[in-house]
Amino acid sequence: MGMRKGMPMVPAGFFGMVLGLAGLGSTWRAAHQAWQLPAEIGEAFMMLAAVVWAVLLVLYVMKGFLAPEAVLEEIEHPVQCCFIGLVGVATMLIAGAATPYSRSLALTLFFSGGAFTLIFAIWRTGGLWRGDRELATTTPVLYLPTVAGSFVAGIVAGGLGFRDWGQYLFGMGLFSWLAVESILLNRMYNSPSMTSKLRPTLGIHLAPPVVGAVTLISVMPNVPAIFIHMMIGYGVLQCLVLLRLLPWILKEPFTASYWAFTFGATAIATASIRLLGLGDDGAVVMLAPILFLFANTVVGAAAIGTVWRLMQGRLLATPAVESAPGPAKAA
Repeated sequence: MGMRKGMPMVPAGFFGMVLGLAGLGSTWRAAHQAWQLPAEIGEAFMMLAAVVWAVLLVLYVMKGFLAPEAVLEEIEHPVQCCFIGLVGVATMLIAGAATPYSRSLALTLFFSGGAFTLIFAIWRTGGLWRGDRELATTTPVLYLPTVAGSFVAGIVAGGLGFRDWGQYLFGMGLFSWLAVESILLNRMYNSPSMTSKLRPTLGIHLAPPVVGAVTLISVMPNVPAIFIHMMIGYGVLQCLVLLRLLPWILKEPFTASYWAFTFGATAIATASIRLLGLGDDGAVVMLAPILFLFANTVVGAAAIGTVWRLMQGRLLATPAVESAPGPAKAA
């Protein structure tokens, strides 16, 4: 997407930047609690995430008014449509950022973002249940409407004191994750290889187990550590597989879709560091610093790539993600 009527045509996928920045802010908040690292760094990342969220939200709303056909094109796209759910997810993360400063603001953002996420998830899931899709368009973006939405809602609900409701939200995300993952693995094992433009979406595959681990800590901090260990362990396996595939994935030049790696990378660090804060003194003592460095490296690389493409004037030159050939549209 380029320029239309003098306005940047911002795709919904750009809200993935908010997930990465807010995720890193949460990681640094946890690091402040566990290791007494400067609190100002985490709050600076949260502020940056809020600014990016506000700018993107204004631009996307303007896009809806000035170029509604572009929004409809995204809605009908079998891959890009799932990124629209990030609008609500990002809003809930900003609610989490605001929680220490203004409960009323946090509640407003949480309920508005949560309502958008729920409505979109129901609409998108209903369309998927109707079938009539090209298998080549089945990618990890399918996690976004229900899995990411439910887990993030649970994290923020726990932070706001609604742990009971957060446990229900955790259940929504957990079973949605297991169902969607089976579909994705079947597609990846038994179907033709993903096109290069779709491969960066594999970064999303890291997120469900580790974001789920953060959710579980938020809504049930006294849960036996073995459950958190298992989810982080599965996340570590996903990291290693993605590192093995990185040369194959990086055949596609940098686009905003590479921010897909950042939310999972920050969540796996946050979950491990929060375990330290809960008194876990086992293997996580060695694992947490490594994952903390990993999270900062991944977000830093995505930020550098974004600035570089912006300076080239090419970040908006093409859609962040294109679908594989085929007539399928979102239902």
